[in-house]
Order: sequence, then structure tokens, then C-alpha cells
Amino acid sequence: MSTSQPVETTEPPGTTEAETLTPALSTGSHRFSGVLGVRGLFRYGIVWAAVVAVVAASLLSGSFLTTSNIQNVLTQNAALALVALGLTFVMIGGGFDLSSGPLVGACSVVAAELANHTSTMVAVVVTIVVGALAGAVNGIVVTAFRINAFVATLATGSMFTGLAVLYTGSHSVFVTNSSFNNLGLGSVLGVRTIVVLVAALYLIGALVLAKSVFGRALYAVGGGEVSARLAGLRVNLTKALTFVIVGAAGGVGGVIFAALLTSGTPSTGSSITFDAITVVIIGGTSMFGGSGAVWRTAVGLVLLATITNVYDLLAINSAWQLVTKGFLLVAAVGLDYLTSRKRA
Repeated sequence: MSTSQPVETTEPPGTTEAETLTPALSTGSHRFSGVLGVRGLFRYGIVWAAVVAVVAASLLSGSFLTTSNIQNVLTQNAALALVALGLTFVMIGGGFDLSSGPLVGACSVVAAELANHTSTMVAVVVTIVVGALAGAVNGIVVTAFRINAFVATLATGSMFTGLAVLYTGSHSVFVTNSSFNNLGLGSVLGVRTIVVLVAALYLIGALVLAKSVFGRALYAVGGGEVSARLAGLRVNLTKALTFVIVGAAGGVGGVIFAALLTSGTPSTGSSITFDAITVVIIGGTSMFGGSGAVWRTAVGLVLLATITNVYDLLAINSAWQLVTKGFLLVAAVGLDYLTSRKRA
């Protein structure tokens, strides 16, 4: 990004027309053929991969496209979806967060405990605030103390889990508040309320990144901190806010888990960190910052959730899920590295 141009008048560094799917599909036959051509295959490869996965899953299992199965898949992956959404902001800004999974587990304990002693509304709001504050701690440690994000969030993640275990004595906190437990059962026009909430937050997240000053500043910071500082952007504040966002997302994830499982357990989010990172990276958000989009994370989630679900429907050994996820992550990181070198 040129430092001589105002941030408000430039496109986010590291982004291309590939970061907005709709314009590429709606500006004429030339763009449309580009989507279907070799360049389109490279830019929108994750979309085609998700389409192929869905088609293959529907052919392999007749239960895959049933309404009940789709509802279950969306509900089961709601917490993962929210953490991946928050992590998208962090990674576009050039950061990383390994504490999101442990935070979800800790927040599920907070939500369960509060639900048993206060109202449902208080439990939900306070849990989200706790998650946001935990994210703020990460942001301060990373930006103010300049500790590597990998190391800092690995350490705080361990602390979140440890504190939850100390409080519960390694036991689950069962929720006796029926009103709170019903949060996981509600629906709007036949669609689970949790799914509607996730969809709404994804839409808001996409608008923030694409239309707001904060979103454009975030792309600039992720594309190059030195240039962003020279352009007058508050780099540390911008990066710290991304950790607050993923922390708040972890708080909502904790509420969702506590409501669905009717209990809070410190180890609840043990696999979410890896899965969320996988979803964001295979979706096309760069590990190196400055490039990515919410719609890409959504498509990455569809791909991973489809693979996981069809493995379950076909009763394939769960170990193969781990192998597949690992392969997808390595392949996506490798592609991201090659792409970043090409841009450089």
C-alpha cells in the first residue's frame, strides 16, 4: 500500500477481486468466464472444492441432504463457525490465536455456573463480556508487550483451561436452568435460533470488513505494519481489537456449548482451535495477513463440516477425519505460502 494515499481511498492491501465473490459473478461474461477458467479455478478453488464435496457426500449417503441432517450439522458447528469468524479478523490483521478453543471451554463453565445462579440473560451477557476481556488480555500481551502471538496465546490458552479446571475440580457443571437450556432448542421459521444467530454475525462480520473504516484499516495493518503506521493508522489498537472480537466469539461459543450440552466442561473446546484454524486457512485467508474474507471462511466451514459429517454417516473411523484435516491444513498453508511469494 502506498503511504502517499489515504487509506479511505485505496483497496485493502493483499486483496483482489477474488475477495468479493458477487461482483466477479455479475459484471459480464468476461468476468464469468474468468471464474470458470484457470485463473478462476485458482482464485475460487475453495468454492469448487466445497461444491464437489457436497455433491460427493449426497451421492455417498442418502441421508446427507435431509433437512434433519443439515440442521444438525449447522447446529453442531455453530461454535466452531463463530470462533473461525473471529479468527478471520485476527489473521487478516497479521495475528494468530491458539487460545480460542480453551477459551470456549472456560466460557462454557462460566455460562453454566451463571445460568444456575442468575437469569439466562445475565449468564449470556456476562459470559460474552468475560470472553471479550480474555481476548483483550491476549491483545495487550501481543501488542503492548510485543510477545509473539503463537507463544502468547498458547500460554493464555493453557491458563484459561487451568483456571476452569481448578474451579470445577475437573468436573462438568450441569445446567439446571431450563430457560438457558432452551436456548439450544429454539427456532425461527423452522431454522434453529443458533443457526440464525451465526448467519447474522457472519453477515455483520462481512460488512465490517468490506465497508467500515476499521475493516479497511485491518487489511492495511495485515498487509504491512510499517506502511500502516506511516499512513497514520493505530496499528496496536487495531490488532488488539481483533483479539477482543475472537474472545467475544469464544464467549458466545461457550454459551452455545453449555446450552446444547446442558453443562459446562473445561475440555469442551479442545478441538476447536485446530478446526477453526483449518477452516480459516483452507478458506483462503492468509496466515501472513492482509488477505482474506468472511465468505471464504464460510465456504471453508462448509467444506470441513461436509467431510466430517459424511465420515460420520458412513461410519468411517474417526482417525481418518484427523488425517484428512491435517492434510487439508498442510495443503492450504503450502498454497498460501506459494501465493504470498508470488504476490511479493
